[in-house]
Amino acid sequence: MSLMERFSDFTFMEALINIVDILLVWFVLYKLIAIIKGTKAVQLLKGLFVIIIAWFLTKELGLKTMYWIMEQILTWGFLAVIIIFQPELRRALEQIGRGKLFSRGALQEEEERNRLVESVTKSVGYMAKRRIGALISIERETGLSEYIETGIPMHSDLTSELLINIFIPNTPLHDGAVIVQQQRIAAAACYLPLSESPFISKELGTRHRAALGLSEVTDAITVVVSEETGAVSITANGDLHRNLSTEEFEALLRKMWFGPVPEPQAASKWKRGVKKNG
Repeated sequence: MSLMERFSDFTFMEALINIVDILLVWFVLYKLIAIIKGTKAVQLLKGLFVIIIAWFLTKELGLKTMYWIMEQILTWGFLAVIIIFQPELRRALEQIGRGKLFSRGALQEEEERNRLVESVTKSVGYMAKRRIGALISIERETGLSEYIETGIPMHSDLTSELLINIFIPNTPLHDGAVIVQQQRIAAAACYLPLSESPFISKELGTRHRAALGLSEVTDAITVVVSEETGAVSITANGDLHRNLSTEEFEALLRKMWFGPVPEPQAASKWKRGVKKNG
């Protein structure tokens, strides 16, 4: 059959079906990426990409032993993925069952982001005014599961009231860090790695060292409220932003957590004296 004959057999309806097929595949992939974004699965995809490249190179270069090893990894890797990432897969299936996989629009996501930032800002403002020490870590690309396992599981919605109650002194969960994962409170009373950097000011206490320590080994955002002064700080990527006002804190938290926005709106305000000793 000639090329022209094949082209003539390719009807408009078939072309439309193919286009719809491609768009549906793209949409499903986009939603799946949105689900795994911010989980350990992102790191898995990077590692899988490296293994595929290594498999291709060993095949082309004729490295038989390495090629056999890469084949075994790819063959049994899918089973390992199902076992290791069982929580993420279960969460995705639950979202499908609740009909939430494709229902969230841009407006809903923006409202949820505003709610999360306002909840953290409100709770931090309350604790800063009363000098209640707090340590809140927010997971981004790098998974924090190993630190979540050191605390008390909660799997709760993130609200200002719950955050405040967790850090009330002399309660079972107040000592340690709260870790936010997938926009929910995953655990409380978690242990974070302390920074051993000799350049940290001696004025900073254990909370600040733990926040900096986590920022040195992950890309997490950590909010610190000083018990001594009520000063508010944020750490990320090894940097410490100290003595933040309400507006500065909310704008910086929103930018770090969800990216820059045109004009961040301050949802809550608190006034306090700021001292330079963290």
